[in-house]
Amino acid sequence: MTPESVSHLQRVLERAARILRIGALVNGALAGLILVLGIIGALRIFPDMFATLHRLLLFNTPGADDATVTGAMLLALLNLSLLLVLGVGALARETWTLAALFALALANLGALIGLGYTLAPLTIAFALYTLYVILRDRIARGAFRPNPVMIKELRGRMRGVRAFVVLTVYLSLMGGFAMLLYLIYSTAGRDPGSAAAGEIGRVLFNGVFAVELLLIIFIAPAFTAGSITGERERQTYDLLRTTLLSNASFVIGKLESALGYVMLLLLAGIPLQAFAFLFGGVSETELLLSLTILVITAITLGTIGIYFSAGNERTLNASVRAYSTTLILLFVVPSVISLILAVLNGFLFGVSGLFPYAPLEAVFVYLSHFLTSINPLAAAVTTQNLLVTQQIAGFYPFTLSVDGTTIPLASPWINFSILYTAAASILLTLTIRAVRNLDERELPHTV
Repeated sequence: MTPESVSHLQRVLERAARILRIGALVNGALAGLILVLGIIGALRIFPDMFATLHRLLLFNTPGADDATVTGAMLLALLNLSLLLVLGVGALARETWTLAALFALALANLGALIGLGYTLAPLTIAFALYTLYVILRDRIARGAFRPNPVMIKELRGRMRGVRAFVVLTVYLSLMGGFAMLLYLIYSTAGRDPGSAAAGEIGRVLFNGVFAVELLLIIFIAPAFTAGSITGERERQTYDLLRTTLLSNASFVIGKLESALGYVMLLLLAGIPLQAFAFLFGGVSETELLLSLTILVITAITLGTIGIYFSAGNERTLNASVRAYSTTLILLFVVPSVISLILAVLNGFLFGVSGLFPYAPLEAVFVYLSHFLTSINPLAAAVTTQNLLVTQQIAGFYPFTLSVDGTTIPLASPWINFSILYTAAASILLTLTIRAVRNLDERELPHTV
């Protein structure tokens, strides 16, 4: 491929990514508008606001008006997150991008027909127009292929004995931990053949999930924090960047190769989680949602690591900053703010509250729910409680203590998935820009 064709290809891909980013901004603006109109309806400025929005946004969806409006806003935010991810995939020439664009358009068409989601045609138009821009160009059409960086590093990682030894030790420890939990509960007077078997199944399932989440939190940032700094420390970065590999392909390839082994560990642990089915108390929905939370957490924490890897010269510095950011954003900040909100909520809106104003209490509830959704462990625990106690995986009503009115809340895994997907795509975009700036600073004469 000549430098001229590379420049042409880059222009086409940047145009495609720009179209998808515009689509994401449009969906974000619409979600913000729905939020503002919902607040106006909640304040009773226009009493029929929720009913009107229900008819306009999701005319074919039954249910309460406020819950339906919340669902429309979340659908817009979901489209925003997916369009951002596809924009990064288009820049990186990932093979899954074209199929994902078509699937996104098809899913929105299904939402339009089945749910009456009237905002779906906008996302369909952006996705199909992006496909047209890419497929009409012969060079761009043939550029989407498996990432060479990902293939090279995964082959190198899996050819050695170390990868299989780590996998064997990991599964042995996980199996031993699950067996230890079983023995503790069985010797505590809980007969596996009794009605308490479901409780044992849930304990085994939650124990395996907690260990896997702990693994992700400590391994995912470490695997990606040295992706770019390691090349610089080995003095191979300059040689690698003088190839025709684009910045986006380089970053995505490094991320995929680093997270590929983490995903292998997660998939290998699924049979241990499914072992809880023998005792009951765990449904297939819980298994799927737990796997969703684990995968999205791994991807997002991996992007945090690679973001700091692009902005630091040493792996140690990148690792320290990645771990510090992860712990602060996932645990310290949500815990502190949740404690403050809980104290204020009881002080202002309790039985003898000083300020019994329902809309303000709703704001406090939504803030607390948001903080729960950004912590993977809290989101998983709350999601499981809703599934076990109320058999709810979507929306559910929350009763305010001030006047007994209800407000709609989404199961935390929904908010978690949208927030983390959007954060991962934004971090990847910033990482690509950081690599571009690094190349301009250190490799001024490369093409």
